[in-house]
Amino acid sequence: MRVIAGEFRSRKLLSLPGVDVRPTPDRLRETLFNILSPVIEHCVFVDAYAGTGSVGIEALSRGARHATFIEKNRQAVELIHQNLASLHLAARARVIMGAGPIHLSGIAADVVFLDPPYPKEREYEASLDSLATKPPQLVIAQHSVRFALEEAYGALRRTRILKQGDNALSFFSPEG
Repeated sequence: MRVIAGEFRSRKLLSLPGVDVRPTPDRLRETLFNILSPVIEHCVFVDAYAGTGSVGIEALSRGARHATFIEKNRQAVELIHQNLASLHLAARARVIMGAGPIHLSGIAADVVFLDPPYPKEREYEASLDSLATKPPQLVIAQHSVRFALEEAYGALRRTRILKQGDNALSFFSPEG
């Protein structure tokens, strides 16, 4: 796995073996950040269910001011710390070990990326509901194309869905 573009382009990232951590494919990450290019510079980015941290690190590489990584798997948290250290990004990042829905409501961010393990469909609703009371500018949820998210969660309304292979990205913004 590697960083796609920006300051750390082509730098390799460590990954965990096995299926517990499912990194966002390079092609999907590239598509996501092409869409985010107008808002990523100087933003505060959250990578929830971060796994290896590849999405948050990509955001930092492309100019995000700060990234918060939320992950409850201890091995993945250690891996995120290693990936951040290898790129000298620790000062621009915060890593939280714990469940996404518990921590998301207390974080002020511009962009939030959610990628729970696909079998844990309830995590999507719990995370989106926790963000809906004080919504960020943009929330993106990566999910299986076979799993349909609701059109709205509190003040968050889906504005776009992008499908690529077995993956889908649903974009939510506050209404109004």
